[in-house]
Amino acid sequence: MSTNDRLLALLPDLAVLVKVVESGSFSAAARALNSPPSSISRQISRLEAALKVQLFVRTTRTLRLTESGQAIVQHATDMLAAARAAVAVSEVRATPQGWVRLSAPKAFAKQVIQPLLGDFLRHYPEVNVQLIVTDRLTDLLQEDIDLAVRITDQPPEGFIAKALMPIEQVLVASSGYLQQRGTPQAPAELTQHDCIYLGEHANDNRWVLRQGEISHSVAVSGRFIANHTEIRLAAALDDWGIASLPHFTAQAALQDGRLTRVLPNWQLQTAYQGTAYLLYPPNRYLAPKVRGLVDWLVLHFESKMKK
Repeated sequence: MSTNDRLLALLPDLAVLVKVVESGSFSAAARALNSPPSSISRQISRLEAALKVQLFVRTTRTLRLTESGQAIVQHATDMLAAARAAVAVSEVRATPQGWVRLSAPKAFAKQVIQPLLGDFLRHYPEVNVQLIVTDRLTDLLQEDIDLAVRITDQPPEGFIAKALMPIEQVLVASSGYLQQRGTPQAPAELTQHDCIYLGEHANDNRWVLRQGEISHSVAVSGRFIANHTEIRLAAALDDWGIASLPHFTAQAALQDGRLTRVLPNWQLQTAYQGTAYLLYPPNRYLAPKVRGLVDWLVLHFESKMKK
């Protein structure tokens, strides 16, 4: 048996030794440990044999530590104090606290994630959140990011991926614009309208619409383009044209009637669609602060989907 193995084997007996000294007798220690007195006696005898020292001077009425026993008890007491400190650290860590770094695409971060964080921070007063707002694909491991929202049809391998919500792109316009310019009834009619699109890439003005197995590609144009969803939303509300928007951006305006779906039976195909996944590296012992935010977000979206 190696020295380390020998030391590990002694740890339970050293803990019993301290309990005997604290309790004042074998029988009192046995009651405290819910163990038979004979078991306590065997552990002390085993410890004495392993250490090759006599720990106690025993009489019918007294139990007194030998000089060697006193020194050993002191070290064993220090050992237990260190063990209690280690347990205390784990108990503190079990309470959600500290910083959580979460990255998410710009529009989704502002319009979907940020409104949920206020209640989370109030519920977990010792947890802090850094929201990293970016449309680029962040590297969780290299950038020390705890969680990332990614919109995709296929989450990357090597990560836990929790589905949050489907992301759908819609075409919308105000009633004022539609009353003035008419409502298109087919994708080809979009060429007759002012369309508000992303404008980041050369083909962003080519809208692909699908209905079942039928697909139409339409080159649209307009007097205003913007690579920010809330700006396109504001432009649509101001009667500037037909805008392409994530449904979560347009949802409130659609619900209160400020905007109307255009070609609602057609699905707009873009790279910014699929499912919003919450990603994090697989970890058996996920930090409580991270687990708290994961559970908070997943529970919110699960309850929302059930409504």
